[in-house]
Amino acid sequence: MIKAAVLAGLAAMAVPVAAQAPVPQGLSQVEVSAPALPAILSPRDRAATENRLLAERLDTLIPQIMRAEGIDLWLLVAREYFEEPVVATMLDAENMHARRRTILIFHDPGEGKPVERLTVSRYGLGGLFAPAWNPDTQPDQWQAVAELIAARDPQKIAINSSDLYQFADGMTLSQYDRFMSALPPALHPRVVSGEGLAIRWLETRTPAEMELYPTVVRIAHAVIGEAFSRKVITPGVTTAEQVQWWYRDRLMALGLDPWFHPSVAIQRQGAQGMLEGAEVIQPGDLLWTDFGITYLRLNTDTQHLAYVLKPGETEAPAGLRAGLANSNRVQDFLTRAFKVGRSGNEALAIARADAIAAGLDPSIYTHPIGHHGHGAGPSIGFWDNQKADPRGAGPIRANTAWSIELTSYAAVPEWGGQRVDFRTEEDAFFDGETVRYIDGRQAEITLIPSD
Repeated sequence: MIKAAVLAGLAAMAVPVAAQAPVPQGLSQVEVSAPALPAILSPRDRAATENRLLAERLDTLIPQIMRAEGIDLWLLVAREYFEEPVVATMLDAENMHARRRTILIFHDPGEGKPVERLTVSRYGLGGLFAPAWNPDTQPDQWQAVAELIAARDPQKIAINSSDLYQFADGMTLSQYDRFMSALPPALHPRVVSGEGLAIRWLETRTPAEMELYPTVVRIAHAVIGEAFSRKVITPGVTTAEQVQWWYRDRLMALGLDPWFHPSVAIQRQGAQGMLEGAEVIQPGDLLWTDFGITYLRLNTDTQHLAYVLKPGETEAPAGLRAGLANSNRVQDFLTRAFKVGRSGNEALAIARADAIAAGLDPSIYTHPIGHHGHGAGPSIGFWDNQKADPRGAGPIRANTAWSIELTSYAAVPEWGGQRVDFRTEEDAFFDGETVRYIDGRQAEITLIPSD
């Protein structure tokens, strides 16, 4: 009887799942208010989807980026529980970690021939990489790597080493020393940085990924819609940190993961800065949240605003509504500054100049998104640096996803001219011509009744 009761309780807690891939929502400039939560895939269906996306990326993207970068052999090395950023995205869904030392090799033989995908490892890798090492024949793994490379005689051997980008700096010193000791000295001058390969692999979004990304972002928007409602917030009772932990509980129930701890803060008439933690949410407060999930190996990053209505109010004060509209205008200036080949620093300078000329007070800190929340590719400003930065020197490329993250400041007349921070962040896709929001953007402040 006890066992039956436990099983019944678990069944009642089960999260509804879909039997097939989620229905794509489609790119949209308009955000749905309080959208319904899309179905969440079961672990098995998620794995099948992730493996399908990965196989397509390996088949189509690897040849493109190797030929664009002029690299004919790319060597990637990872160790169990110490996966480097690129290798971590190349593991199939059943191989959650590298095993012992996992070495991956991509070799482009040229002349239009397919790129070889090899694993010089004791274990296979989901059928995506051909095994290329027999320890019984050659016990030394590094020597096996050296022999394999020498037999192919590549002109450029890329390894992931970069002083600027963490995503392209996966080759550790010990691994490098062992590799170079085994590699024939004549091939040493051919070893180059794989920085360009790593960034392009991580930043590029495929058509299949973009079919699913709107649903991933819609899930995040739906959860934020729940958080900013009377379902979660009781004015005069609920604290900011209670909403933060509600997010964590909700994601756990859905079988989803956050990639950072959610933020919730309050701006209030007469109070300086952001109020957080144990501060109780009150009528008349402007709420801000920063929330992101990881699902199907894609990340979201969203910042929304909500206003807690005072008794008798039916809308937010006009000054607050105007403040969000100002931030929407800064978004427009920024997305119009996107151009293939233009650096992140150049886009920042153009967007800031246009916004300031329009009488706005902007701060822009936009970043790529995809396999990582703060993704690979050029940054467009930082909250603490609105000038050119080495991390923003790289080119903007087509088929990349972005968190359009920024704020604008404005004096709110209804709050006695108090300067208010109107933060906003929405995920978007740049196809090489235009930037479109993946699941719309917030253009109206969410309203939370107080009674």
